[in-house]
Amino acid sequence: MAPPNDPVNSVFNVLKTQKEDNFFELSNGKLLVKNVPLLFEVPSNVSFSSFSSVCQTSSAPLPLFHRAHSTSFKGGFLGFSKEEPSHCLMNSLGEFTDRDFLSIFRFKTWWSTQWVGNSGSDLQMETQWVLLDVPEIKSYVIIIPIIEGKFRSALHPGTDGHVLICAESGSSQVKTSSFGAIAYVHVSDNPCNLMKEAYTSLRVYLNTFKLLEEKSVPSLVDKFGWCTWDAFYLTVEPAGVLQGVNEFSQGGISPRFLIIDDGWQSINFDDQEPHEDAKNLVLGGTQMTARLHRLDEGEKFRKYKAGSLLGPNLPLFDRKKPKMLISKAIEIEHAEKARDKAIQSGVNDLSQFDIKIEKLKKELNEMFGGDQGNSLQPTQGCGSSSCNSDNSGMKAFTRDLRTQFKGLDDIYVWHALCGAWGGVRPGTTHLNSKITPCQLSQGLDGTMDDLAVIKIVEGGIGLVHPDQADDFYDSMHSYLSEVGITGVKVDVIHTLEYVSEYYGGRVELAKKYYDGLSKSLAKNFNGTGLISSMQQCNDFFLLGTKQISIGRVGDDFWFQDPNGDPNGVYWLQGVHMIHCAYNSMWMGQIIQPDWDMFQSDHVCAKFHAGSRAICGGPVYVSDSVGGHDFDLLRKLVFPDGTIPKCQYFALPTRDCIFKNPLFDGKTILKIWNFNKYGGVIGAFNCQGAGWDPKEKRIKGYSNCYKPMTGSVHVDDIEWDQLKEASEMGKAEEYVVYLNQAEKLLLTKPSSDTIPMSLEPSTFEIFSFVPIKQLSPIAKFAPIGLTNMFNSGGAIQGLQYEEATGDHGANYASAKVEVKGGGNFLAYSSAVPTKCYLNSAEVEFVWSTQDGKLILNLPWIEEANGISYVTFLF
Repeated sequence: MAPPNDPVNSVFNVLKTQKEDNFFELSNGKLLVKNVPLLFEVPSNVSFSSFSSVCQTSSAPLPLFHRAHSTSFKGGFLGFSKEEPSHCLMNSLGEFTDRDFLSIFRFKTWWSTQWVGNSGSDLQMETQWVLLDVPEIKSYVIIIPIIEGKFRSALHPGTDGHVLICAESGSSQVKTSSFGAIAYVHVSDNPCNLMKEAYTSLRVYLNTFKLLEEKSVPSLVDKFGWCTWDAFYLTVEPAGVLQGVNEFSQGGISPRFLIIDDGWQSINFDDQEPHEDAKNLVLGGTQMTARLHRLDEGEKFRKYKAGSLLGPNLPLFDRKKPKMLISKAIEIEHAEKARDKAIQSGVNDLSQFDIKIEKLKKELNEMFGGDQGNSLQPTQGCGSSSCNSDNSGMKAFTRDLRTQFKGLDDIYVWHALCGAWGGVRPGTTHLNSKITPCQLSQGLDGTMDDLAVIKIVEGGIGLVHPDQADDFYDSMHSYLSEVGITGVKVDVIHTLEYVSEYYGGRVELAKKYYDGLSKSLAKNFNGTGLISSMQQCNDFFLLGTKQISIGRVGDDFWFQDPNGDPNGVYWLQGVHMIHCAYNSMWMGQIIQPDWDMFQSDHVCAKFHAGSRAICGGPVYVSDSVGGHDFDLLRKLVFPDGTIPKCQYFALPTRDCIFKNPLFDGKTILKIWNFNKYGGVIGAFNCQGAGWDPKEKRIKGYSNCYKPMTGSVHVDDIEWDQLKEASEMGKAEEYVVYLNQAEKLLLTKPSSDTIPMSLEPSTFEIFSFVPIKQLSPIAKFAPIGLTNMFNSGGAIQGLQYEEATGDHGANYASAKVEVKGGGNFLAYSSAVPTKCYLNSAEVEFVWSTQDGKLILNLPWIEEANGISYVTFLF
């Protein structure tokens, strides 16, 4: 809290005198906003307190404090009290019916998604927030369950329209009976402003996290990268990684960052020799009961010798082998599932299943080369570089990668928050680790069955004592930094809530772990080198993001339905986009949204690529070796590995907020963003799948997988959300370019909407660019490179001038700085008199019919791909 004489107190006193009335009022069992009833039948044990009365001081930066209190009359806190203390308290906040809402709920421990309805009973378990439409006052209200003391909260559905709040400590030893501020409510007439204001208020009040605007983001956000996961799964090893990066380079698209995913660590199982790596692991799931037995790289990377993958005579790499191993491992997985089904159906003789499984495992072992090919003499655990010379191991490997590929800026590696999926094996490192049994909170009973949860609960977690969290992360990260790793992808974050019983509860345990992680990130990875994943719960965002500035906003890219639905290869892709778009509404206030990797040769790769092009974050793929569509990638990535990135993060348009773009059979998902000199709307037909509350899983709705119609308008873009874009939103006229249809249209704010029709799993990208009146007859607007999905992202600079020539003639010019090569397009109502490309006069094509002005631009390596185009009128 701020000291008594801190300047924020004087600021607060000024603000307090300016506005004492609050838009919210709790009276006679009703929560009202601007005198409109929002919740009815509010129990008498529920309280409301204004923001200003609860948050009178804060150690947050003064500008944020000032900003929060400037909107304090629009928000406040809900609390409740019970007669008996408990570690898990449930209470109604009141009920509502016949009022549209949008919510975000956890459908798995780790992942959240959107849900809509019109009654408190329509909410799902583990709801992270609910946004209510209040058309009576042309406004929106959000209810956000938060953290108070040692308790965190979530919203649950109640009967007869009631909204329940569940506050839990995660430990039977940590109890309370009352809360003064366990949920926050806020109102605004703009949904984007609402999110900004609400999370600013929470940041100032809680002071346990930081907003995105306060932090730096890693440099990879505007670059192209490759993740090894789908290419190798757990079989990842140096030769395969080098072969993969080399293929991209030869294809003309060099990755600027690399993520070596799960499979590089030193892990084993409790029944193995303590210091020997587990062998022949392939699929995710097989490693989930394994634990770290040392804090550096596993055998596959430890035995790498410097220079062994450099030079003209690279070792042979069988690009078919990873796919063969994966295919055989899938056979084993199916055979084991068949055995489990037989047990469930009462079959007593399982010998035929056991024989088949053993046969398949033997075949897999032989494909790896047998035990001899994977032998390793036991070595003592080590968490420092003293066990590795400069000429071997990860240090030599990363150095060789950078030698071979000069543009490779970042190399990240994966690890779980607790080290490995099963934590750290006791007795194998210098850390105090203990096998801790897992306990799931009651809210997770309403979530989807998940193999990861089943396996983790089965094995428990080797939890490093929270008092050693600083040492734990620094031991791993300082070593990784020393051997050339520039960042980490931290996964499996919400296992912490499973093991909080004996560590002061989930909030206290999380604080210690996140504090240790933040310190290590600041010390070892430049303060930014961390991608958070499997973290989509309020514990993480409200406690773990003081330093972390980027994270996943969607579940994994599933290239096929893991449950075997043949149509899942299609409909699952739309589900992924819905996760990302709606989660960005709240997560984007705190972290840079990361839309995850995809595969460029997937049947829906183009669909994914269209969304990544305008998402505003990094673009990376998880292509298998030999499995690339370079023509597609060139629509996303420049030859130097950078991307034409949007200036903001993509968000749903207002007319999508209370709709269901997955299986209502009528709504097209529309997301908006900004480029430097225009706005962009992506329209995606995501229909065909979604959450089933009864079955508690995401399933296909084949009746909705069909063509959809809709429309777009320039006002769908929230121009006021970025200072640099606000002037563009005031233009009198715009040119609109449809990237897929290759059409050029003119529109005004007063114009009708632009109709569209989309087939299933297809999209359109609309670029809206303000038109400049250059002369009485010449109007001009630059579109960008039409060979890129985000055409306008290629425009780096724009300057308009009016001048008088040598002979007294007036002329106007448009000077455009463009990055990239290919087809440059602009709109011009009149033919230019001349065109210059990098100061040399060049030919161009202009169409009288629609005003298309076309010029082909080369990629000039020496100029970093930048061209300067000038049109004279």
